[in-house]
Amino acid sequence: MESVLPAASFLYWVGAGTVAYVVLRVSYSLFTALRVWGVGNEAGVGPGLGEWAVVTGSTDGIGKSYAEELAKRGMKVVLISRSQDKLNQVSSEIKEKFKVETRTIAADFASEDIYDKIKTGLAGLEIGVLVNNVGMAYEYPEYFLDVPDLDNIIKKLININVLSVCKMTRLVLPGMVERSKGVILNISSASGMFPVPLLTVYSAAKAFVDFFSQCLHEEYRSKGIFVQCVLPYFVATKMAKIRKPTFDKPSSETFVKYAIKTVGLQSRTNGYPIHSLMGSIFSILPSWIYLKIVVGVHKSIRARFLKKTKKN
Repeated sequence: MESVLPAASFLYWVGAGTVAYVVLRVSYSLFTALRVWGVGNEAGVGPGLGEWAVVTGSTDGIGKSYAEELAKRGMKVVLISRSQDKLNQVSSEIKEKFKVETRTIAADFASEDIYDKIKTGLAGLEIGVLVNNVGMAYEYPEYFLDVPDLDNIIKKLININVLSVCKMTRLVLPGMVERSKGVILNISSASGMFPVPLLTVYSAAKAFVDFFSQCLHEEYRSKGIFVQCVLPYFVATKMAKIRKPTFDKPSSETFVKYAIKTVGLQSRTNGYPIHSLMGSIFSILPSWIYLKIVVGVHKSIRARFLKKTKKN
């Protein structure tokens, strides 16, 4: 009987400690959620960082919405994208709506010989914010060896999703370090948080952006530079092929409205409350369950796409 009492006492304190730990974790998570999504950091991004913001892939979707939000906050904006016609249109819209100066640089990030041109276009500008948004995804989920025009797709995905982030950062970061202030926002994807079979190269490229951002943030935060990786789930954009926004698939305007408030609070964010909840749920799932769900979803999307294209 005497030996049973110490054992029972031990189990009691183990149980009490476990409950206390869970309560503390839940309380901390709720406090963090309230701080980030309820309060936010409205003053985190603006002209105080520097006169100019640079946004790649700025004529559609998330990139365009970041450009508009930064202009709304009083920043002059350099728009960089492939089509000069689209750049002119977005530039005119921003000038008219927000009364700020804009510049445009037409550049195809699928190429590697564009960065001297971009460097010349940015020369002399006090750049406070860089948004590395330009991106390319698969046309549809597919097994690696069955991706149409695979060699070309590999090159384009790496140039657009990986090389652009490194090269643009290389161009802009020295000026930020010299002034001891600046923000770099690297738009990755939830596909970079965990492996996504049937989107293999895209998932791996976005994982690179995540790791690159985390490393860069640790290297330069003591120098006044805040680097954030944004990892959204589905957003209603042309690239995602989602036309109508829903509760869990917000418009790019809604997404950016929430995401920009996390700057200065989270160096790694899903950018939107529902996406943050989704990320938390997936992170606690056993990997085999997660992979089973993801593969099943993408096999279904693949089958629908192939059936539709055969009919056409």
